[in-house]
Amino acid sequence: MKKDVKKKKLSFLMKVKKMIDPVVLKLETIDSKINSRGNDGRPTYYRNEDLKKIFGLSPNTIIKYRQTGILPYSKLGEIFLYDSSQIEKILEENKS
Repeated sequence: MKKDVKKKKLSFLMKVKKMIDPVVLKLETIDSKINSRGNDGRPTYYRNEDLKKIFGLSPNTIIKYRQTGILPYSKLGEIFLYDSSQIEKILEENKS
C-alpha cells in the first residue's frame, strides 16, 4: 500500500511539474528581456516627486531650475518629465 501511495504522489508531482514548467519558462524569458535592456535600475525619466525624494529638491527649486534652463524637461499634459541621462550628465559636469 505504501508503494501505491508513493506512486500516486509521484504521479501528482509529475503532473504539477508539467503544468508549472511552461510558466517558469515564460518567467525566465521575461526576466532575461528585462535584464538585457542594459538598464542599471534607474528609470528613463524622473518626475517631480522622484526629484524631491532622490535629490531632496523642493518644488520651488525644481520650478526655478526648469525656468532658468538648469533642468531640461519634457512636458506631457501637466506632467513634467526629466530625462535621467541628462540629469546624470548635469551631475557629472558639476562634480567637484
